[in-house]
Amino acid sequence: MVKNRICELLGIRYPIIQAPMNWVSGADLVATVSKAGGLGTLGPNAGSEGITSDVELTGERVRTQITKIKSLTDAPFAVNVVAGFGEDLVYSKKVVEVLIEEKVPVAIVSVGRPETYTGVLKDAGIKVLHAISTPRHGQKAQDAGVDGVICEGFEAGGHKGFTELTTMVLTPMVADAVSIPVVTGGGIGDARGVIAALALGADGVYMGTRFMVTPESESHDNVKEAVVKGEGPCTVSLPKEFMLARDLKNNFTSKYLGMKTDGASFEELNAYHDAHSQFHAQHLGQADEAELCCGQIAGLISEVKPAEEVMNDLVENISKRFEELKHKAAVFFESL
Repeated sequence: MVKNRICELLGIRYPIIQAPMNWVSGADLVATVSKAGGLGTLGPNAGSEGITSDVELTGERVRTQITKIKSLTDAPFAVNVVAGFGEDLVYSKKVVEVLIEEKVPVAIVSVGRPETYTGVLKDAGIKVLHAISTPRHGQKAQDAGVDGVICEGFEAGGHKGFTELTTMVLTPMVADAVSIPVVTGGGIGDARGVIAALALGADGVYMGTRFMVTPESESHDNVKEAVVKGEGPCTVSLPKEFMLARDLKNNFTSKYLGMKTDGASFEELNAYHDAHSQFHAQHLGQADEAELCCGQIAGLISEVKPAEEVMNDLVENISKRFEELKHKAAVFFESL
């Protein structure tokens, strides 16, 4: 019996986790990935029609999506908990309560301390994967009792730390630092990336942007078209007050970086961002005038493809790519 630590931990067939994406990864995408043997993950604001500051409504929106996922598949799935700090904890606390009430199988916790929710989630029988950005953070998460860690290299889309460690470097660092399963993301979108991640020491892969450009994702068609048109170095990293964000290059990123260069304060930058947020791009379709988070893998995506087909292509191409790798590496074994 072939064994993989992530597959055994989460009860999935393939060590492929669809990363949660704000306004993007709703019930349809989650269920499709999970039914295809991976782990679909519900993202923040999925299925919502607008921004809310209502704590109870935030929780009920998550509950509605969880109910829909359960109606579409019996396979394991995950829900993202954006823990946050200070006043933001009231929202994540409500989300955690809903996860426990709905008996969600897996929680992927990000942007916060591992000790905040790990205990209460595990006590409820929920597997906990915690997102980290350095080996030291991985060790702290392990000490807090998480079941596995997720690291994302500098290539990844969306928000990340300031370290600028690439997937090639960060993955083995984290794999060497902890004994629990490691999932890695950033620049992974096909079978080549999966094989590379496993070779670097990961137990599984974390993929967002490739799944964003699928019919099942809730990204606006303008967003999908913009990503497909991206070529080469089509993304840029934006410095924010507490973290970096990788976005598709567009008028928004040019304006934001120009303001930064001209000495704009974080208050001014935040105000501009709030008026041109991911909601405006992903939900309203302002793909050139608002923030469009995506990873460097965008330059390798040439078409909108069904999520099940994305999964099937990954699985079917693994053996082909592995045979190519064995052929290229054969020279190292000639003298053995």
